[in-house]
Amino acid sequence: MAQKAKKDRAKANISSLNNLHIGTLAINTSFLLFNLIFKRRSLVAYLIFSIPCGVAEYILETTGRPKYDANTKALKSAGEDLAAPGLTEYMFDIIWVTWLSLVCVILFGNWGWIVYSVVPVYGAYKGYGLLGLARGMMGGAQQGQMPDEQAAMAGNRKQRRAA
Repeated sequence: MAQKAKKDRAKANISSLNNLHIGTLAINTSFLLFNLIFKRRSLVAYLIFSIPCGVAEYILETTGRPKYDANTKALKSAGEDLAAPGLTEYMFDIIWVTWLSLVCVILFGNWGWIVYSVVPVYGAYKGYGLLGLARGMMGGAQQGQMPDEQAAMAGNRKQRRAA
């Protein structure tokens, strides 16, 4: 039962990465076969829009894949948690949006790439939220604003000193 949590995370990561690679292979193969057999779609757009997906998948693979000792087959590192919120979650979202875009391109033509515009729009939305949060933190510190309770206590001290 030693390191059960690490072993469980390693199994979950292996399963997630295998499903991710199988899904990517299936979607990309379907797109390329459809492109060759039925209707031509833009391969330049395909290559350009597949780059972020490939980069995200590579990063998830290198950080999430468990590492084992070659001789003893013992678990050295379970890898980063692929179910973690934050950047890992956003990388999975980029991959899934790319898959959805490929399916839309197969079904609706090159106009299906418009679905991919969700990625920069969502990134701008999140960035604007973080910028607003940072601005709020900096604004309060620069203006010397204090919460209401502290302001009331400070006012009372001034009143006590004046009396």
